[in-house]
Amino acid sequence: MPLDPQIQALLDKGTGVPATHTLPVDVARAQYEARIALMAPPAAVADVCERMIDGPGGPLRLRIYKPLGAGPFPLLVFFHGSGFVLCSLDTHDGMCRNLCAGAACVVVSVDYRLAPEHKFPAGIEDCLHAVRWAAAHASELGADPTRVAVAGDSAGGNMAAVAALRLRDEGGPALCAQLLLYPVTDYHTPGTPSYEENAEGYGLSRDTMKWFWEHYLSDPAQGAHPHASPLRARDLAGLPSALVITAEYDPLRDEGELYAQKLRAGGVRTALSRYDGVNHGFMFWVGVVDKAGVAMKETCAWLRGALAAPHHS
Repeated sequence: MPLDPQIQALLDKGTGVPATHTLPVDVARAQYEARIALMAPPAAVADVCERMIDGPGGPLRLRIYKPLGAGPFPLLVFFHGSGFVLCSLDTHDGMCRNLCAGAACVVVSVDYRLAPEHKFPAGIEDCLHAVRWAAAHASELGADPTRVAVAGDSAGGNMAAVAALRLRDEGGPALCAQLLLYPVTDYHTPGTPSYEENAEGYGLSRDTMKWFWEHYLSDPAQGAHPHASPLRARDLAGLPSALVITAEYDPLRDEGELYAQKLRAGGVRTALSRYDGVNHGFMFWVGVVDKAGVAMKETCAWLRGALAAPHHS
């Protein structure tokens, strides 16, 4: 379908802004932080606090969101996106508040180490450590350690998928759900048809994805490793149930949908929703873009169902 007029209006606002892959990393980071001012006010939550824990590479910052009502609540560990290189707890603060309120869960947002300062697999090591810490400390967070999920958007969706794989293979804790919002699941080469169709003009471009991967990996050969490209994992059996959200005008659309198909083929209960007329990252714009609100409602309803009852796998 044609590009959603509300998305077109946002793209028009960005006309003349230099493409991410043409910028030094610090300038690109500042450009992404500047988006926060354009976002709509998020949903109300009961409490937000931060914790510093000992991480694999030094102190690791977590931001913890608690919903209104009485716990213990399900626990959602969230990894922000933006190519393993950009964004922060602040850029994704609104998204975490909306997930916390909408799904009535405690959200732990992870300030994992970014590339290029910290190459693969530093970020994923932080994410894995944070899930284990959050599950072990669930009761003090007002959460239920038997109802734990991981979530992320874009590169954060990659982190969530890889965390689920590694927790399955490396001693848990058991997850009951993984939420993958337009995830990165594969290296950019050879790429998919959506990489060609949506190479430029819709925000995230093919060239920017290449730039992200160049910063993230020490060597292109690492792109074949399933902890970098979960679509290349041999076996997806035994993973937690999944919701994969994709966007029509997104270079990453096909790899997200291929991952959903591969999860289903591995016997994993998987829901896939493609949102037509929208681009990569559209769920930032709840309250600005109508379809973002629809997708957030779907996401929160799915999470409530997936996390409804104590789960023992």
